Amino acid sequence: MKIAVIGGAGYIGSHTARELLDKGHVVSVFDNLSLGLKENLFPEAGFFLGDILDKGSLEEFFREFEPEAVVHLAALKNVGDSMKDPEGYSEHNITGTLNLLNAASRHGVRYFVFSSSSSVYGDPEYLPIDEEHPKHPVNFYGHTKLSIEGYLAWYSRLRGIRFAALRYFNAAGYDLKGRLVGLDKRPVNLIPAVMEALTGGQEVLVFGSDFDTKDGTGVRDYVHVNDLARGHEMALRYLERENKDLILNLGTRSGSSVLEIIRAAEKVSGRQVPYKLAPRREGDPPTLIADTSKAYQLLGWEAECSDTETIMRTTWNAYLANGRA
Repeated sequence: MKIAVIGGAGYIGSHTARELLDKGHVVSVFDNLSLGLKENLFPEAGFFLGDILDKGSLEEFFREFEPEAVVHLAALKNVGDSMKDPEGYSEHNITGTLNLLNAASRHGVRYFVFSSSSSVYGDPEYLPIDEEHPKHPVNFYGHTKLSIEGYLAWYSRLRGIRFAALRYFNAAGYDLKGRLVGLDKRPVNLIPAVMEALTGGQEVLVFGSDFDTKDGTGVRDYVHVNDLARGHEMALRYLERENKDLILNLGTRSGSSVLEIIRAAEKVSGRQVPYKLAPRREGDPPTLIADTSKAYQLLGWEAECSDTETIMRTTWNAYLANGRA
């Protein structure tokens, strides 16, 4: 299949492009390199420098490559920033995606895989969270993802573009074979913060130590990026085979606490992580865990390499490869 990977020089995008190439697909990456990295590109994949806000560059790319499918991973993703800059997040995440959808529609794209998020659910009303859980985003980033899912349903109905919306939980880790080690330009999540602390950066702030969890710190569902990448390829094959839309959680059905992540980082690095306990942040739930039974039922997908040790070891190896340790 000819697949356009939008945002394919980014963290999840580059791992997904690698997985698609490994499975024999023809891949071309479309990226503006604002967050993506040239070192995350592969010689066997095409590359087009462009922006989803630029309709002209999208038109040129689709006309040249003529993809059968699109995998869309180009989005602004900082939850805190989304609350401060809803205008920017609306323009990039919603308007940019509509530009992409319209280009896909004009050029006869049949399949569209969208990088959605567990943020569409908001505060959990029950655990683990399945796909039928009420959707009440508590941040603007989650709102943009849920809005796009609505547009995808309409384009499927009116234009016949079958879609898969993959609701990630916490993406983490690096390529198991060490083929991708380009570090995120703007790390904001816990695991990159722990790595930065290990390599001389600021101490890690642990927000909340009195939750009703195993050690008092927040528990999150971390899924290895190689598992996520595999999920994208399997979703594409499902769309092609079944000609049905798909909305799925991708996670592990388990979770690691903040302190467990810190201890695992110390184990793989042989160093201590400096950290400081801080008060809870407003709106932070104690635990977020995915129910992924639907992904297993429909795709046969389940996390295979998302144990905490593998996630932390592959992340530490990426920092070593970049000379950051």
